Amino acid sequence: MIIPWQDIDPDTLTNLIEHFVLREGTDYGESELTMAQKVQHVRQQLAGGEAVIVFSELHESVDIKLRRELGA
Repeated sequence: MIIPWQDIDPDTLTNLIEHFVLREGTDYGESELTMAQKVQHVRQQLAGGEAVIVFSELHESVDIKLRRELGA
């Protein structure tokens, strides 16, 4: 289930994005970015519709996915 990012409390959204960018394997290319830059990048992807927040009822978890990965 896709959750509109606008419906999430701003502090919760920031925590969710920070958790996402801290995960091992999150790659931002050759250049090193600060945490703030990574968070801003994900926020821009959410605002632009490139990324979405997904809630899995089966796993009772929340994740951020690229829309193209979902086929949506």
